[in-house]
Amino acid sequence: MRKVVFMGTPDYATCILQELLTCSDFEVVLLVTQPDKPAGRGQSLTPPHIKQWVLENKISIDIYQPTSLKIQEAQERIAQAKADFIVVAAYGQILPLQILQLAPCINLHASLLPKYRGASPIQSAILHNETFSGVTAMLMQEGLDSGDMLGFSYVKLDPHVRVETLFATLAICAAKLTVKTLKNFHNIEALQQNKLAISYAKKIQKTDGLVDLSNEKACDIYTKFRAFDPWPGIFLSSGLKLKQIKPSHVKAKWSAGMIQEICPTSLQLTCKEGCLEIISVQPTSKKQMNSVDYARGKRLECGNPLV
Repeated sequence: MRKVVFMGTPDYATCILQELLTCSDFEVVLLVTQPDKPAGRGQSLTPPHIKQWVLENKISIDIYQPTSLKIQEAQERIAQAKADFIVVAAYGQILPLQILQLAPCINLHASLLPKYRGASPIQSAILHNETFSGVTAMLMQEGLDSGDMLGFSYVKLDPHVRVETLFATLAICAAKLTVKTLKNFHNIEALQQNKLAISYAKKIQKTDGLVDLSNEKACDIYTKFRAFDPWPGIFLSSGLKLKQIKPSHVKAKWSAGMIQEICPTSLQLTCKEGCLEIISVQPTSKKQMNSVDYARGKRLECGNPLV
């Protein structure tokens, strides 16, 4: 039985860990994850998803949460595990050379490399309206997602797929690919990444969710919605969040940013090109509500801007 140190933080990583735990060929001897962080309105200290799952299911794994992997204590703790493999999935920190040299470090990156190296590959695949997305098993080296590739798993993207659904789908792909890669590791001929096809996926910021109805097409705003829901979501300059939206085939008669039509359960909203159906919104510091109720409360009519 080969020993594995697993490094990961969100539910994407949890799915992969679950698959490893069901495989009798491997023993996960150490879980390395991010420190607990304040969350919610009360800012109570909250563990990462993967730690919470391990504790709730009473899984017997040592859990280590270093603030940095650069410190000697962290490097010694991981070295003591004497792992055959170090598996990394959305961990959240760069691995220093001292850890990369301990054992083969295999990263399950949620894109078809060399496309979308970096922090937001899943959102980027949606934002760029890719036909396919997937997961790459990569042998890690110093550098951002630049290592040789060990295997792929890919999926065809539905044109309406949203980021949470794609995260869940790719997590399942990554889980199966992890086991397959580890079992066949010594027989795999790693492939170098094509340097001419490299692209990067920057870290998503809250400001990325800002939409401008006057300067953006309806189809582009809908794409942002699919990529950014639930976080950071999409919102207008007034702070009004557009919580549930759909593409619309209604032809715009008013200028961009205006209420085109008030339907029984939604609003038709004009954009630079085309319209969107707005089902629910969320005003700043208030609860989500139906868009028609919001418009009535604001006494908005057709031809008025949604503010």
